[in-house]
Amino acid sequence: QVQLVESGGGVVPAGGSLRLSCAASDRTLYSYAMGWFRQIPGREREFVAAIAWLGSSTYYSDSVRGRFTISGEKARNTVYLQMNSLKPEDTAVYYCALVRTIVKLTEPTYDYWGQGTQVTVSS
Repeated sequence: QVQLVESGGGVVPAGGSLRLSCAASDRTLYSYAMGWFRQIPGREREFVAAIAWLGSSTYYSDSVRGRFTISGEKARNTVYLQMNSLKPEDTAVYYCALVRTIVKLTEPTYDYWGQGTQVTVSS
């Protein structure tokens, strides 16, 4: 079973920055894309950003575009999320995900998920 391990969450004041990292336990596994979602208790999991390795195409939700940057290394099945200008409404558990086939990357239909890392932005 492939495991995704996230790191980099924490508590940061509004306007601050954090960098999340995620690595798959199987670095040789073929993947089409990797992405980040977030979830607040009682709400559905929300798309944040994704990177499709072919052409290194990136995708962002409207709420984070211009503030967050996704990057990664396909050969290592590793993905990063640089989060700048953080707002209290960015507070959530952030999940890393990996998908092996072509899907709509903004939907949570990925094959593998991490356990999540908490990001808390204080006002």
